[in-house]
Amino acid sequence: MRSGTMRLGGGYLEKIVDLDPFVLPFDLILPGRDPNALLPHADLLSPDHVDFEGGNLLLSLHSFLLKIGGLTILIDTCVGEHKPRPRRADWNARTDTAYLAGLAAAGVRPEDVDIVMCTHLHADHVGWNTRLEGGRWVPTFPKARYLIGAAELAHWQAEEARAPGAANHGAYTDSVLPVIEAGLVERVEDGFSLGRGMAITGLAGHAPGQIGLDLDCGNGSHAHFCGDAFHSPVQVYHPDWSSRFCHDPALAAALRTRLLAEAAENDTLLLPAHLRNAFGMRIRRAGAGFRPALS
Repeated sequence: MRSGTMRLGGGYLEKIVDLDPFVLPFDLILPGRDPNALLPHADLLSPDHVDFEGGNLLLSLHSFLLKIGGLTILIDTCVGEHKPRPRRADWNARTDTAYLAGLAAAGVRPEDVDIVMCTHLHADHVGWNTRLEGGRWVPTFPKARYLIGAAELAHWQAEEARAPGAANHGAYTDSVLPVIEAGLVERVEDGFSLGRGMAITGLAGHAPGQIGLDLDCGNGSHAHFCGDAFHSPVQVYHPDWSSRFCHDPALAAALRTRLLAEAAENDTLLLPAHLRNAFGMRIRRAGAGFRPALS
């Protein structure tokens, strides 16, 4: 499924949706936090981001498709199909999704993708890295460079060595290892350049080696693809609210606070991975805190 087009930094940005809404009970993703604390912001958060009546946080699982500078870049690849994810019924062994059809509608075949950037290696960010063919997992994007943070990859390789196939819903085995074995993975670190005006940023916290992408849009303007540094605009109002799934909750909260301050100061467009019905958000100061302006 496609979700509109945005002009961005001399290129074009689209969202290719894999699953929307992705519904998570509030206490599962943000344990101990009370959604009623967000009622003063309900005009922005409801109905797209918080289901106050049901006590749920509402997310989108999508890829960002960026066409810029002669490159076709896919940022994160969602859940995928046929992946055994028994602990999550809405992810498990999915078939007949509209993901590849969404890419085709955007004029992109799998072989047209030049770069797949994995902000981190959680199962809902790497699923379409591979597809099932003849009983084997093969790269979905056979001509792409798969960019993965060096520290992130080292972490999951160590986890896999300790407990083969057990960690992260088995995503390393079926969605990461096959692209490594195909020779398509490039390990990257903070400052790595994808081309003019595009640089990898280090965003450790939610995941141990999460990375982002800073895009210089010209005239002093920047856009920052920031993965799961934010799951929801809820965390703009409460940057200390780290998710249950954060590797280092304190570091994730500190990173959010820094990103918010920098975005407010520089009018940077933040592009988190799970924002529904918007591409990103600009950040404004609101007293001692912040508020989002979705766009």
